[in-house]
This record gives sequence, structure tokens and C-alpha cells, in this order.
Amino acid sequence: MSSDLPAASPSATARTADRTAAARTAARFTFEQVAWNDPRAVALRTRMDIEMGERYHAGGPMNAAVAAVLTVDPATVRATVLVVDTDGTPIGHAALRILAGEWEVKRVIVDGDQRGRGVGSALMRELERIVRLEAPDARRIILQTGDKQPEAVALYTRLGYTPIPTYEPYVEAIPQSLCFELLLG
Repeated sequence: MSSDLPAASPSATARTADRTAAARTAARFTFEQVAWNDPRAVALRTRMDIEMGERYHAGGPMNAAVAAVLTVDPATVRATVLVVDTDGTPIGHAALRILAGEWEVKRVIVDGDQRGRGVGSALMRELERIVRLEAPDARRIILQTGDKQPEAVALYTRLGYTPIPTYEPYVEAIPQSLCFELLLG
């Protein structure tokens, strides 16, 4: 499923830049909403697990408590979005789930060789568009990331996400989490 990206930036200049970026990215890739267990989505999440394992666990096993809180229950997922290149190759993935009544972004990944093309920004705007469409009264979108993902932190900050205190279920298992919100008001 292809879609247009909304302008959600706080300034007119940023909105114009967002529209321009959306027009450029529309010709370079599309979005598809798929089932959580779509094999392409599973493959991208597997690549993410490998990359995050290398960053956080030196390739060793993940702590069981951390693994438990990072596991996504498919029943809570409201959207799984793939970014698909013009040749049909899936190059990005993210999901939205409901966590304690909040819309939470999960499992954002852009394939390593595709980074720098605007895929991550476009994908995050697509998630915002979905939330605004599905839940017009939603107050915010939240997410959790880690300190060994500076490119993710930079992306979220650039898109208007602001830091918030670590929230459940990450408080005890991953107290060093970096958590953010995007106010939708």
C-alpha cells in the first residue's frame, strides 16, 4: 500500500522540506502494511536482532529479562509497515503496537546499505500518518531505544520526538533506555 506523507513539522519551512522529501521518496520506495509474520518483515527483524546483538551483547546471548521486554506480542500490533524499494526489495520495517493504551513504535530498521536515503524519516512519518488516521484523538506516540543507537536518537530528535522518562516495561529490565514521545496535539 502506498501513501502520501503528511507534513507534521512545526514550522512552514520544515513542512515544505517534508513535502519535498516526500515527493522525492515517493519515486524511490513505497510503503506496504503487512502482517506481523510476513516473511519479509521477519527477515528484517532478524537482521535487526543480529545488529543489536553485536552492539549491545558483543554477539553473546541477551539477558532473559531484556529479551522478555523487547519481545513484541503480535496481538498488540496495530500496523507493521515495510518500506519497499522500486525493485520490490524490502529495505525498512517498523511496527506500531498498543502498550498500556499508548501507541508505541517498535522494531524500526533500515537495511544498512540503504541508510542515508531518507528511508527512516519517511518510515517514521508513515507511522505518524497511520496513528493520526487510526486514532485521531491519540495524544502522542512513544518509543524506546538505546544508548548504542545514536543514529536512531538523532533521527527521532530531528523528527520532533522529545525525551521522556523510561516507561514500563523497560524501567527495571533496561533502566538505561532512552525513551521519546511525539506529541500529536
